[in-house]
Amino acid sequence: MTNAVANDIRDIKPPLEIPNGWEWLWWTLGALALFVIASLIWRHIHKRMTQVSIVPPIPAHIRAKQKLEEALALISQPKEFCVLVSDTIRFYLEERFDFRAPERTTEEFLRELAGTDLLLPEQKESLGKFLESCDLVKFAKYEPRENELRELHGAAVKLIEETEPKEISNSEKLATVGEEREKNRKS
Repeated sequence: MTNAVANDIRDIKPPLEIPNGWEWLWWTLGALALFVIASLIWRHIHKRMTQVSIVPPIPAHIRAKQKLEEALALISQPKEFCVLVSDTIRFYLEERFDFRAPERTTEEFLRELAGTDLLLPEQKESLGKFLESCDLVKFAKYEPRENELRELHGAAVKLIEETEPKEISNSEKLATVGEEREKNRKS
């Protein structure tokens, strides 16, 4: 019997975990915090990827002046210089005045330009001389001296400076807006 009683004695059971009523709250808050952090990271990455950097376009007169400065590097090569300078002026006029210039011959271009009021008569005359001088070099194999090429360059820069849009100061803008409002009130 002592043997039977000795086999009947068992060791102490380990303590039982009593469920905490707040444990689910901590797990939920942890999962919510991970979700918020992940969504903030995703939004930041997505925003940076879809954000298009808006670069304002370079105005036609500034681009043309830059091209003319680049053309000076070709002044020792008259034909290439004249092609670049005349193309720069033609593209400038096309952009500035929405006037189709590059695809036309000089004669067609000047004839059509004469029927518009895009340029002043002196500017049209100067442009005609400029393009004819360039055509002599490009097509008639005329070999101008460097000072003639510099004069062509100067004529191109002068035309751009005379026709570039003038900036309006803030006071002039405000005056114009005020005048328009006054006209609208009277109407």
